Amino acid sequence: MNTSNIVTSIKVTDFENNEVNLLKKYSNKPLLLLFYNNACLGCTGRAIPLAYQFKQDYKDIEIIGIHSNFTSNDVSKEDILSIFTINELPFPIYIDKDHKMYDFFNSEGTPQWILLTPKGEVYRSIFGSQDNAQNRLYYALENLTEQ
Repeated sequence: MNTSNIVTSIKVTDFENNEVNLLKKYSNKPLLLLFYNNACLGCTGRAIPLAYQFKQDYKDIEIIGIHSNFTSNDVSKEDILSIFTINELPFPIYIDKDHKMYDFFNSEGTPQWILLTPKGEVYRSIFGSQDNAQNRLYYALENLTEQ
């Protein structure tokens, strides 16, 4: 990862296989990125619902899911939607083919949370969805929104 801690580009793809630079699309907004995988039970059972809760609680922060693909199989919108009880995405979700962005952030596993300031600075990087990780995320979100 860039040693200056400022990220200049986060390139992922949408479900039509179009490249999207998240920093450009959501410019000047704080971002909470959730790197996850549909096959990760901690992701689908705890992290996705937590991300949805954050979306409700922190209206000024863009919550974005990034499905990191660790196999050569392509992931479709239907695959992503299959983990939800409703047939719509609760927040924007993009695909990280070949887990390039996951690797860029030196992720420890899934779920991996990356909180970025509006200027693209990595404010926090937190692995997991257990209580301690959740508490650390809440503190980080509260601190960032108070600034």
